[in-house]
This record gives sequence, structure tokens and C-alpha cells, in this order.
Amino acid sequence: MAASFSQLPPHESVRVEDYLNDKIQTSTDLESLDSLLSNLRAQQELQRKQLAEAQEALEKATKASNDHANAVRQQAEAFNRQQADIDRRLMIITQSDTSDEAVRQFEASMEKLRRLDISKGYMELLNEIDQLSKEALENVKSAPQLALQPYSSLRNLSLSLKSAQPAAEGAAPHLVDYAEKLATTLWQQMKQDYNGRLQKSLEKMKWPQKDLILTKDVVTEWADSVRLLLSLQEPELEQRGTPTGKSELGTEVPVLLPLEVMVHPLDLRFKYHFSGDKSTNRLDKPEYFLSHVNDLINTYGGFFAAYLQPLLDERAQEAGSGLRSYYLNATHAFITALLPVLRHKIMTLLPQISGHPQLLSHFIHELMGFDNEIRDTWGYLPDPLLEDHWKGLTWEVLTKQGWFDRWLQVEKEFALSRYKDIIDTPDSGHIDYDGVEPSASKPTKGAIRVNDLLETITERYRPLSSFSQRLRFLIDIQIAIFDQFHERLHSGLEAYLAMTSTIGRNLQGSDGQADLEGVAGLERLCRVFGSAEYLEKKMQDWSDDVFFLELWYELQDRVRADRDGGRNVAGPMSVADVASRTSQAVADNHNSHGRGPAADGALFDETASAYRRLRLRSESIITSTLTYDIQSALRPYSRVSTWTTLSPHSEQTGYPLPPSSELTAAIRTLSPTISFLARALGIAPLKRITRQLLLATQTYIWDNVLVRHTFSPAGSMQLASDVDHLCNVVDQALGSAGKPGESALVIRKLKDGLALLCLPIKSQQSTVDQDEQTKELGATSTHGMDLWEVERRLFVNNESARDVLSELEIETLTESEARSVLEKRVEVRS
Repeated sequence: MAASFSQLPPHESVRVEDYLNDKIQTSTDLESLDSLLSNLRAQQELQRKQLAEAQEALEKATKASNDHANAVRQQAEAFNRQQADIDRRLMIITQSDTSDEAVRQFEASMEKLRRLDISKGYMELLNEIDQLSKEALENVKSAPQLALQPYSSLRNLSLSLKSAQPAAEGAAPHLVDYAEKLATTLWQQMKQDYNGRLQKSLEKMKWPQKDLILTKDVVTEWADSVRLLLSLQEPELEQRGTPTGKSELGTEVPVLLPLEVMVHPLDLRFKYHFSGDKSTNRLDKPEYFLSHVNDLINTYGGFFAAYLQPLLDERAQEAGSGLRSYYLNATHAFITALLPVLRHKIMTLLPQISGHPQLLSHFIHELMGFDNEIRDTWGYLPDPLLEDHWKGLTWEVLTKQGWFDRWLQVEKEFALSRYKDIIDTPDSGHIDYDGVEPSASKPTKGAIRVNDLLETITERYRPLSSFSQRLRFLIDIQIAIFDQFHERLHSGLEAYLAMTSTIGRNLQGSDGQADLEGVAGLERLCRVFGSAEYLEKKMQDWSDDVFFLELWYELQDRVRADRDGGRNVAGPMSVADVASRTSQAVADNHNSHGRGPAADGALFDETASAYRRLRLRSESIITSTLTYDIQSALRPYSRVSTWTTLSPHSEQTGYPLPPSSELTAAIRTLSPTISFLARALGIAPLKRITRQLLLATQTYIWDNVLVRHTFSPAGSMQLASDVDHLCNVVDQALGSAGKPGESALVIRKLKDGLALLCLPIKSQQSTVDQDEQTKELGATSTHGMDLWEVERRLFVNNESARDVLSELEIETLTESEARSVLEKRVEVRS
């Protein structure tokens, strides 16, 4: 074992040593030596078997490799023998000295044979083409129905040659051109003959006279001629259709050949009336020729529905799916046949009226009306399988022929001119008290007329089928006029503020200042407020209109579909441009990239927000102006100092007492002011402003009268009576817009303070009289408590004060405020 171990290579002996050191580390490991040796012998036996199997596999692979090499060598030797035999034969056939020379001569011979074969194919195709053409021409007169099959074969052969030419790198151009020209010539000859047949039947029918001869023989002859032309056109229609049977985008629906013949006399009649020097051919009356076309449809639509529709249904059953859309509606096919007449007239008319804005505007308006009538009356769909609606001739003129920008400019100039006329009207700045509901704020006559102008503009572009054109009309004209009128209102408000400032008063003098004081100045503010609120509500109503809702949803769809494309949304306008003029929600939805819910908005968000800010600002100025005026009018009243010297002899037997003379200015300010506001403002803003005015009056009287003076019983009664007079003036001025006693509820704090101030003394009158007096004052009942009882309980502590105030039903005063009011009584202070 030791000798065997020493004969091992160094690296193997190291591995054996490591193995033994790992397995035998202690003396106890020697006991398992036998099992270790048996495991090693088993592993050695297994490895010997694996080695034997590997050697056997190697032998098989070696044998297979040798066999393959021998086979390849034999094949190479056979190939060399065959090659030598071929070279020998080629040299014998071509009488050449070398094999290379023999190959070149043989290839030249084969090329000649290939050309001969191609020439033979060309001749066969030419012969077939000529035979098909001759066969069709022979039958076109005697048996026209039999001429259709050879023509169809010739046309299919021509198309197949043309489609195969690119793959053949443009080979045989003369053959392709000859076949195409021959097919076209044959089609024209057959069409001419078939048209002649149909024309003869139409002459017998007396077409297009009103009293048609519709005998059975005439109708049968006419129907046979129609079938021939439809059959002749079907290969062309099949080529035009896509694999799904839909027409290709960007191409006009072709006119059916029978209708082309039948419309020809109508075309001549149209040109007779609407060309040259005829009185019916007027540039300012496009409705003449448009209504003429409508009359043609109304006159002959019934004939085509009754006689042509059965023939189309028959062809639809025999034709493939790609042709059925052309045969769905005979009346629509008739309309399609009339449209080329109109297109030619329109293309002739437009250059003549392009320099006359009124004529161009009138023509586009009439053309949109014609399109709407064709859609609404006849439900016209030239190709039902292509699109869900007909865009109309107006779309063709404005979009395909590029007249939209010119028309938009004309309409904008008209709209701005009309807007200027509205603004320049002397009464445009007058408030229109009858133009809206009595409960709404009254706008100026100019604001109502501007809104009417904008609604008229909407009706002018509502029929447009192009989203881009509708959006540009909205932004370039409607929102532009909204912005200009907003700027006018804003400038008027700024001018008022400038004139009522200190510097403005000094510059104007007393005469100019008189126009800004009282109701006159308030009217200026109400013009701005009423107009802003009126147009803001109109924009909100427009945002809910179906037309503008559809425009908004389509705008959102386009923005979402082009989040990363960077394309313009409408003409030259980008997403940012549209968002700045319509709604910020457009930009938010574009920048969100579909993350999170879409932002809500409407087309007039930005414009309506501008008017809303103007409305809120003008309302704030109205409130502050009225507050300043009433406080100025109450200044003499705040300087009254006789509250303690009023004697009981000066009291009247009844309540209320006559108002103080110093209160006259305040009453004269409130009465006309509130009366005017009740007439000029809606109920909601009127109540907001009136409430703020009353609260300002309450604050002024509280701070400058109630807590600055002391009062005798007569003085407190006079103050309470004066406050009631002010409330009555406001209630009477509000009229139907308010409720009796509503003003007193607004200044509840002052009324509660006066109730404390007017507390009686029991020694002076009975409890019943006290409650009656308190009721007349409009205060809460005293519940039999007099001044001294309330004073005692009020000044004990806060808990007692809260209890007595609760019994008196006074909720608006704190304990400290109630004590300070009660201290203003002369009796309490003394």
C-alpha cells in the first residue's frame, strides 16, 4: 500500500493524504476503517464501469467518423468524375478546347433560349389582350351583356401586370402601358355605347320633364341600360374599395355611371340658369342655386327611390361586400351625382366674392344651411361604411380649399364692428331693468346686446363639422369679445376708483364729485356688478350647453391622445395656448400623463373666472362705499351729547318716538340707496350688501354712541327708537326683497344691548307695563325684572351674569359687554 501510495503523482498523493486526514482524525475513526475501505472499493468499481462505457462510446464515434469520411471522399470522387464527363461533353458540343470556354458558350445559348421564352410569353399576352378586346368590341353592339366578361378579364389582366411590375424591377413597361391603354380605350367605348342606350331610353321616358312616360317597356329598357352601366363600373368600384369594403380616406365617393347620364341634362339646366348674365346668377344670392339643387332632390328623389332602388338592391345581392355600400340608397346616390355640379359652381364663385366680406360671409352661412338641410332632411351619407356623418360642402370649402382663415377674419371683423356699434350706442351704459327677471341683478343694455351678439355668433359656427375650426371660432371671436368687454368693465371700475380717490376729488372739484356721490356713484358700480354677474351666469349656462360640452369632451380626448406628440390642438394653437384662453384643466390633464383622475373644467373657465373676480371686487367696493357713506352720515349723530339730559317730559305717550334730528342725514342716505339697490341688484347680492351695511351701522352706533355716552331712561328710549327707525327705513326700502323685521335680526347685538339699556325701574311702572314697553322696543321680554335686579345679578359673578342674560333671552352679548352697556345708565353709574 505504501509502495502504491509512493508511486502516485504528487498532486494525487496530496489529495489522498488530505482525504485520509479528513476521515481518520482520532483513534476511534480506525474502528470504521473497514467500512471506509468497502466504500472506496465500491466507488472504484463504479468508476471502472463508467470508464469502460466511455471507451465503448469512443470506439463507436471513431468508427462513425471514419465511415462518414469515406462516404464524403467517395462522393467527391464521383462528382469529379461527373464534372470531367460534363466538361468533355461540353467541349465536344461547343467544339471548344477548354471547359471554361465551353461553359461561356453554353450560357450564351441558354440566355437566347430564355429570351425566346419571354418573347413567346409576351406574344401570348399580347394575343390574349387583343383577343379579349376584339371579343368585347364584337359583342358590345349585338350582345352588350356578353361584352362585360372579356372587358373584366382584360382589366384584371392589366391590373395584375401593373401590380407585378415593381417586383420585376420595372420590366416590360411597354406591355403594361399597352394593356392599360387598351383597357381604358375599351372601357370608354363600352361606356359611350351603354350611355347611348340609356340616353335613348331616357328620351322615350321624356326625362327630365315633370310628366314622365313610365310604361312597362320604357322602364324595362331603362332598367337594362342601368344594369349594363352598373356592371361596367363595378370593377372600378372594387379597385377603389379597401379589403374591408370601406372606401379609402381622402377620396370622393364616385358617381354611379347611370346617374351621371341622368344628371347631365340637369347639369345643363343648372349652368343655363346660374352662369353668364342670367338674372338668377347673382353673387349676393347664393341661396338661388342652393335652393335649386334642393328642389331637384325633392322633385326627382321619389323617382330614384321607386325605380332605381330595386335595381341597386338587386346588384347589392349579386355584388361582394365591398360594393354594397354604393347601392344602399338611391336618393343618396342621386345627391352624390348632383354635388359635382355644385362644387364646380362654388369653385367659380369663391374667387369672385373673396374680396367682398359681406358676400363671402353670406355665402358660407347659406352653404352651411344647405349642408344641414341635406343632413337633416335626407340623412345623407355618401359612404355609410366610411364615417358616421357627412362633413359637408362647407368643410370642403373651408378645409380642403383653405378658405377658413379668410372667412374667420371676415366674421371676426363683422363681430368686432358690431361690438363697437353696441358700445358706441348712447344707451349701452344704461341699466336695463326689464331685460332680466326681477329677482336677478340688472345688467346694462350693452351687456345684454353683447350676449345676444355672442349667441348669434354661436349659431353661425355651430354647424361646422371641424373641431379645430369650431375651437378657433370660439377663441378668436367669442372669447376675444368677452375679454374686450371685461376690459371695458374693468376700466370703468378703475376710473371710478381713481375719481373717488382724494386726488381725484381735488382734480374734479365739487361739480364732478356730485356725479359720483349717492345713487349716481352707486349706479356706476352697479353697472359693472350687474353686467359681470349677468355674463358670468351666461358663460355657466353655455358651459352646460350640449354644443359646448361636446366641444369640451373632444378637446380633452385630443389632449389625452397627444400627451407626448407635441402637436397643436387647433390650427396654430398649442395645448398651452388653448388652456390660457379656455381652462387650466386642459393643461393639467395634458401634464398629468393619465396619472390620477382628470381635472374638471369647462371651455369658459378662464373667462368666467375673470368676470367672477370683477363681480366680487365691484361688490366689495359697493359695500365699502355704502359703509363709508352711512358712517359719514352718522357722524353728527355720534356727537349728540344730550342723552342724559333728556327729561321724561320730552317722551311721547306712544312708541316709537320721533327720530332725532341728527339722524336725518343717515335716513336720507339709507332710503334712496337701499331702494336703488333693491331695484338694481338680485336678491342674493342685495341681502349680502344690506347685511354688511347694517353690521357696519351697528358697529358704528355701538362704538361711537352706545359705549361713549351715558343715558337717562328717556335717552335710552330715544336711542332705541332711532335704531328702530333705521331698521324700518331699510325694511321699507327693500320692499318685496326683504321681510318685516329682517333688519333687526341682523343687528341683534345692538338690539340686545338696547334692551339692557332700556331696562325700567319697578318703582316707575308696573311689570305688565314694563313688558309691553320692552315688546314695543323689539327686545326680549324682561320677565318682570327691573334695572336694579338685573344690575345686581349681572355684577355678582360670571355664572350669575350668564343666568340673567339667559333669562332675558340675550345670546349675542358677553358678560363683560352686558356690564359695560348697563353701566351707561345714569342710575347705575351714580
